[in-house]
Amino acid sequence: MAELRALPVPDGLAGERVDAGIARLLGLSRTRAAELAATGGVRLDGRAVGKSDRLLPGGWLEVELPDAPGAAAATIEVVAEPVPGMRIVHDDDDVVVVDKPVGVAAHPSPGWTGPTVVGALQAAGYRISTSGAAERQGIVHRLDVGTSGLMVVAKSEHAYTVLKRGFKERTVEKVYHALVQGHPEPTTGTIDAPIGRHPTADYRFAVVAEGKPSVTHYEVLEMLPGASLVEVHLETGRTHQIRVHFAALRHPCVGDLTYGADPTLAKRTGLRRQWLHAVRLGFEHPATGRPLVVTSPYPDDLATGLERLRDSYR
Repeated sequence: MAELRALPVPDGLAGERVDAGIARLLGLSRTRAAELAATGGVRLDGRAVGKSDRLLPGGWLEVELPDAPGAAAATIEVVAEPVPGMRIVHDDDDVVVVDKPVGVAAHPSPGWTGPTVVGALQAAGYRISTSGAAERQGIVHRLDVGTSGLMVVAKSEHAYTVLKRGFKERTVEKVYHALVQGHPEPTTGTIDAPIGRHPTADYRFAVVAEGKPSVTHYEVLEMLPGASLVEVHLETGRTHQIRVHFAALRHPCVGDLTYGADPTLAKRTGLRRQWLHAVRLGFEHPATGRPLVVTSPYPDDLATGLERLRDSYR
């Protein structure tokens, strides 16, 4: 009897071929994975895909396994590993809020071998919620590996349920600061544009008519030579949302070469990643119902890049 496996595509498999990604996810040989795709047994977001098509994070993958030989899902282990520079901003019986450095993933995933927030918390002896997949226990939202800033992790099962609902219902305040190229007009506005996979470069996302509803509110805080510091409030939380929306306005985040940033400006600021930081996170505490608001200062690389632009203005 055929067995249907349905699972989200993890961030770590962005850009992978379908056959390679399925082999990693389900513990199959690549040849077997290619055979499944060739016979129409693999669908991505409801559409049959071939072995050479590419995977994107956020997609929904369905794999039909006729005989399911050796098809047990590959185990993704949490590696307890301290993360230098990861601060604990708030900690109580229900939640822990961390200030995530750049280069750290929220949780393990296929294709990612670097440090993770859950691994760092485990190494530090933190007990977190057991809700969610084994490698994502306690995770109620994520930041990209290349984005730094605030993340909340659930420690109790009650907190996990309440926080997941809060993010789904958009009651959580998520505020970012971004340094974008040029000077957006108007200086305060809302970007309401659907986001989906890029039509020609499927390892990226883009504003596309058939994408998911995505809303970004912004305000310019400071204008600098060739760039603007903006405060961003996310109403939705799509993958790469801020990066995609500002790139669509032709104001990509400084240093974000994936989305068309000017490498010359990145070099001037000394950046090796996008200038994007989660500066504030606010939500009702899942146990007390009282507002909890936490903030994060800019990390050294972003602060230095910003000051270099300011110095060129003086």
